[in-house]
Amino acid sequence: MPPPQRPRETVAPVADGDPLLPFQLIAYDEVDSTNTVAKRLCGAEASDRTLVWARRQTAGRGRLQRTWISPTGNLYASLILRPQVAAREATALTFVAAVAVADAVSAVLADDRADPAPVRCKWPNDVLVGGRKIAGILLESATTADGRLEWVIVGIGINVASHPPPSQTIYPATSLAAEGAPAIAPEAVLETLCRRLDDRLRQWADGGFAATRAAWMARAHDLGRPIAVDCGGAPVCGVFRGLDEDGALVIEGDDGVRRISAGDVLPKPTTTN
Repeated sequence: MPPPQRPRETVAPVADGDPLLPFQLIAYDEVDSTNTVAKRLCGAEASDRTLVWARRQTAGRGRLQRTWISPTGNLYASLILRPQVAAREATALTFVAAVAVADAVSAVLADDRADPAPVRCKWPNDVLVGGRKIAGILLESATTADGRLEWVIVGIGINVASHPPPSQTIYPATSLAAEGAPAIAPEAVLETLCRRLDDRLRQWADGGFAATRAAWMARAHDLGRPIAVDCGGAPVCGVFRGLDEDGALVIEGDDGVRRISAGDVLPKPTTTN
């Protein structure tokens, strides 16, 4: 077993005393994965809204155990939540986080810039700018014996200063810097993200998934357009019609309407002249 990683420092993401942002931030210079560290903290009974942040990851990961390239200069954070809800409601937090990340990216990029690229949410867990991936979300959870959530970890990666080249990604990628954002430290992006997370978590607590679903749909990538979804076999193709009440993707094809609860929306093929 590797020795436990020790935090560089523990700080507040915003000014002390701000009652709107009750996050306990634990900061590291380097970790294997912020989600892995957060899991260890859950085992040590870390409190609700503990936020793990690292400047660099040596074994960052996304969905399906894909590698998340994690150089210094980008944002890597994992939020521990302990909502008192049934386990089946955990999926909603993927969409809560996606909308919060999209809000934060929009705020950093400043939508009053010339010819802004749209910030969109791609099912199930990505945020895009101009059709290119700028952020991803990884949800992990544990349940109690009576079927309720014990904890949920919401892992978030945002490309701030750099993004991986096409040879290292499945989906085209971008970063805040590449999209014209002024030079900004990951700490500043984290502070903005914390504010938006707090807003969207409150929205979910007050309005349930319906409110989150509506906010996500307002930013949905390719809504009303043909898409292809990888579900582990031949791609499922059809027109993206939205989300159902459980967060499943609703797609309408030649054989009717289907609801897909797990899969990946594939990038559109590029054309060459």
